[in-house]
Amino acid sequence: MAVKFTVSELEAYLEEALTPDEMAAIERAVRKEPGLLQQLAAINSRRDAGVHTLAEIWRRHRASCPTREQIGSFLLGALGKEQTDYIAFHVEKIGCRYCRANLDDMKRQQDETADTVVSRRQRYFQSSAGYLRPGG
Repeated sequence: MAVKFTVSELEAYLEEALTPDEMAAIERAVRKEPGLLQQLAAINSRRDAGVHTLAEIWRRHRASCPTREQIGSFLLGALGKEQTDYIAFHVEKIGCRYCRANLDDMKRQQDETADTVVSRRQRYFQSSAGYLRPGG
């Protein structure tokens, strides 16, 4: 029995905007159903022709995603209840991988010790020192 996916789900799949489980489900279905692969190709052709849906534009420009600055304020507990609730919902319930990656990156940076930061900066400098020109 063929699994049915909406056009929005397939568009989100092409943009890698689904949860890992949803992405895997579509990937499995694509391997079993040649018609689904044709449907994905048709979506890409439509995009190449310049035809886009509002949902595609919304996802591509991440219109519902908080900024990195807002995510940082969320991490520090410096937002009001409404903003805090929205970001928590967006990251935890919606499962936005882009915002989750930003949040995880900021948490990692927040947890770094001063020695780790100094060590990383030294490695960056040493790896690029040969590219620096003397005197400027």
